[in-house]
Amino acid sequence: MMSDAARMNSTIYVGGLENAVTEKLLANAFLPFGEIVDVTLPKPDLPSSREPHRGFGYIEFEVAGDAKEAIDNMDQSEFFGRVLKVAAAKPQKDSNDGLGSKTAVWETEGWIARHGGVDEEDRQAAQQTQHASSPADATANLDTDVAGPRLEQ
Repeated sequence: MMSDAARMNSTIYVGGLENAVTEKLLANAFLPFGEIVDVTLPKPDLPSSREPHRGFGYIEFEVAGDAKEAIDNMDQSEFFGRVLKVAAAKPQKDSNDGLGSKTAVWETEGWIARHGGVDEEDRQAAQQTQHASSPADATANLDTDVAGPRLEQ
């Protein structure tokens, strides 16, 4: 049984797939590079979609070196009239992390603890502002006799 890290090293991403491509066709195209453990073509998010897959897939090889060989030889190659993007697969992001998350960043655990508190510098600045000599009434030093246009009669 392979560890998750070993599985990621032996799994490739294949993008730019034509709708006619099936898991079997994709497996046959990459078989020359080594023993394939699994081929996955993720289905569209919407159940009502008529697309057979989302235009990309993942191929897991038995050996990580075979995955590298497939990337080196198949990236930018043409398959069913489309140019393929073949690269090392990246771990799936947690749906609660970063961009694309369905949770606001300030709702994530620990964010307020790291970013939401008032730091000491802000606290000191607020205290100095309160203690500064300022008139109790903000309008006390204004000359209210000359404000606005004078109407001549």
